[in-house]
Amino acid sequence: MTELAIAVPPLALAAGVLACLGRTPRQSDRLNVAGALVTAAAAAVLAVAALTGEEVHTRWLEIDAASGVFVAVIAAVGLCSALVSPAFLRTGGRSWFTAARSRHAYYAALYAFWAALFIVPLAGNLAIVWLVVEGTTGASALLVAFSGRREALEAGWKYLVLTTLGLAVALLGIVILSIEQADGGLHALGWRALANAPLDPGTTLVAFVLIIAGLATKIGWAPVHNWLPDAHSEAPAPISALLSAALLPTVALVAWRVKDTLAAAAGPGAAGALFIGFGLASIAVAIPFLWRPLPYKRLLAYSSLEHMGVIALGIGFGTSLAIAGVLLHVAGHALAKALGFYAALPLLRADPSAAKQPLRGVGRGSTATAIGVALFALAGLPPSPLFASELLIALGGVDAGEPVVVGVAVVLLALGFLGLLHAFVEGVLPAPRRRSRPHRGSRQVIVLTSALSVGLLALTVAAAWLPGSALVEGLL
Repeated sequence: MTELAIAVPPLALAAGVLACLGRTPRQSDRLNVAGALVTAAAAAVLAVAALTGEEVHTRWLEIDAASGVFVAVIAAVGLCSALVSPAFLRTGGRSWFTAARSRHAYYAALYAFWAALFIVPLAGNLAIVWLVVEGTTGASALLVAFSGRREALEAGWKYLVLTTLGLAVALLGIVILSIEQADGGLHALGWRALANAPLDPGTTLVAFVLIIAGLATKIGWAPVHNWLPDAHSEAPAPISALLSAALLPTVALVAWRVKDTLAAAAGPGAAGALFIGFGLASIAVAIPFLWRPLPYKRLLAYSSLEHMGVIALGIGFGTSLAIAGVLLHVAGHALAKALGFYAALPLLRADPSAAKQPLRGVGRGSTATAIGVALFALAGLPPSPLFASELLIALGGVDAGEPVVVGVAVVLLALGFLGLLHAFVEGVLPAPRRRSRPHRGSRQVIVLTSALSVGLLALTVAAAWLPGSALVEGLL
């Protein structure tokens, strides 16, 4: 398993190089599909091994059940994004390059981003994780600004500046931890080394707050989420899916590991309270926007803010039920949100004005079905796995002795549900504003909707098994 964990990120980079070797757009697209399938297959084997095999804890690797879940999510979303990228590139314009160079630049940045994402849940050292998370910023910022339009450049610049500033704050906390240890070498920042080190409670608490507050900008927790709506709105749809469904929860895993590692020294109560505060703030800030008429991709962006808040609550509660809910929520949110962004491809192709105007009159067909499935799942309507995950997190909060927090969160989530339901009723059910001919991307949307819907239903079934399972107990 160790060899496979070391091989998967370079394999993703090799797939990106392979896609750039194509001499024509068709060759590049075919090589992209081949490389993505091989990379995802290797990552799937690694995820299964991490979920069923023994854990690996070395100076540089940290492979446990959480690693398996997040590697599986990254593999699934990355594969789907790579598969739909040719459809985007056919109509997405040339960016600021020529047509051939634009395609090669897109694939190079996409696979560099995907490779970095794979490293984050597998790295066993806090300093290495910070470096890789910072590395994801460069590749993904180029992809956010890929269209070259003024709004996209502004969104990419805002994302780059704000997340880099946040990660600089996190770096300050890491430096404080390193100075606090007698042996301040790089190996002293390994997860296991930090957990066993005799740390000063006061200093550790300061470092913990700095690290979590810094990572919050990358996760998109309120009130440091300002880059998120613009970046998700302006990025190409496959990249928006990777940002929302893979990057945000993966960085949340880093914050989760920091909590598990430093909570004993910083104080479990203070550590949990910080996550609960970010969780409630994120959900509360998202609700007014979910009730407003927003362009489709911007609506999905604020939904991401809400769901990252739910994950923060589960991590803050920290009970077995809450942890089961977090794992289920990460996977369910990834599938539903990815499908929602992929549906934006045919939507914007049929009606380019939907990029700037609220969702109205999508009508019937594969695009409307995909949007409906995504919005219903994200709203937490049964049989969505997000309904089960939010219920588990709420029950976990009661077990943790936080009934007031749970009550406030349930009310906020109910308001969020009504907001997304209203968006569906107003955007999908009315008669279409104009008739559009079927396009050749319809079949791809149907296949993705079917596959991801099956995945969502499978997660709902898994919700009955997850609480109390060895997978959850291994993370406590």
